[in-house]
Amino acid sequence: MATKRDYYEILGISKGASKDEIKAAYRKLAKKYHPDVNKASDAEAKFKEVQEAYDVLFDDQKRATYDQFGHAAFDQNAGQNPFQGFGGGAFQDVDLGDLFGSFFGGSRRARAASGPRRGADSFMRIKIGFMDAIKGKRVTIPITYDEQCTRCGGSGAYSSSDVHTCATCHGAGTVKSRQQTILGTMETQNTCPTCGGKGKTITKACPTCGGKGYNHVRTDLEVNIPAGINSGQQIRVSGKGERGQEGGPNGDLFIEVAIQSHEFFKRDGNDIHLEVPISFVDAALGIDIDVPTVYGDVSLKIPPGTQPDKVLKLKGKGVNDLRGGNQGDQYVHLKVATPSNLSKRQKELLEEFKQESGKTESMFDRFKKFFKT
Repeated sequence: MATKRDYYEILGISKGASKDEIKAAYRKLAKKYHPDVNKASDAEAKFKEVQEAYDVLFDDQKRATYDQFGHAAFDQNAGQNPFQGFGGGAFQDVDLGDLFGSFFGGSRRARAASGPRRGADSFMRIKIGFMDAIKGKRVTIPITYDEQCTRCGGSGAYSSSDVHTCATCHGAGTVKSRQQTILGTMETQNTCPTCGGKGKTITKACPTCGGKGYNHVRTDLEVNIPAGINSGQQIRVSGKGERGQEGGPNGDLFIEVAIQSHEFFKRDGNDIHLEVPISFVDAALGIDIDVPTVYGDVSLKIPPGTQPDKVLKLKGKGVNDLRGGNQGDQYVHLKVATPSNLSKRQKELLEEFKQESGKTESMFDRFKKFFKT
């Protein structure tokens, strides 16, 4: 059997990682390998590997057990279980808090039957246009998820009278076994084989879901993209994640937004940058121009004597802040263009300008003086 990878290695975290670090690492990898997003042949296997690592490390008790015993503590193959000699069942069913007491004949408390458990969160990514992110948009996204059966409320039974306490485990979800060892009587618990750990059995299944408690749903989800959203930010849709267990609620769906680039506008946080070409004549003499912004054209005065790469600010013409703060600005980067093809008359005029300018010390001559000793 293939050797399992270390759970900390799978999530890319240290053994001293906090719960917040564990959750952040899980969300990042779950997004990366989720089969709905990643179509690689090994994506599903890696996603399950990440989920398994998270389920163990995020639970304080399971994590402590794993840190002490490694994968052997959760090995359900009795032939591979190094602790099998102490009870015959899978080690994950042993309550370590009572383990040493049971060496000396002490009884162990019964583990409660599994109750409703919330489903895991799921992730997907969508790509939207640059202007859609600036102004906001409603989009329709096709999704597939498991929805709790409305007829049976997730119980899987035809009616409430068809749900019964398991006769084997009496609702505990586990069954006990005893074994004499050199250390005394060893008592262990295993998942009940009759109810599968649920603590209840169903005599007549719900006809809508076939006893599963949920239905597979394909639907179009309407999502509001708020104005000002940026790449990498997520939209949370409640209840559209992985299904819950034993009637528990679904997890949430997190939609990460990727924004397409624009041919001319460049975004930096809530600010917009735009390069605007002007002729050297307009830069020298000054001009009023209508500058494009993400909200339409705005009049801008170019002052006489403007130098190349001068940056002018259009206040409040940037992106709306999602948190309700100040709106960003637009920065206009002026690119002074030098003509490459001049007519004869244009050359004559420039020669006249050059001669007129030559009556005084040229700009270059003034610059060169700094290098003379």
